[in-house]
Amino acid sequence: MGFFPRRCAMPPVVHPTRKFVKNNYITHVVPHIHPAHTTTVNHHIFKHKHYFPHTFSTVNQVSHQHISCNRPGRPFGF
Repeated sequence: MGFFPRRCAMPPVVHPTRKFVKNNYITHVVPHIHPAHTTTVNHHIFKHKHYFPHTFSTVNQVSHQHISCNRPGRPFGF
């Protein structure tokens, strides 16, 4: 008989598990609402202009004086 090496089955060597990371990216749309409001304020300004018209008038005042130029104590024309 020939020489055949004797096979000896060894127990398996279990190595630590290699870890892999597979990243999945999922896009989520989140709506952001930023409301704005503009108020227009109309300012009404009333300018009160005061005028003082002035008028002039003229009055002619007449007075009469009766002076006796005759003798004292005697009425006119006598």
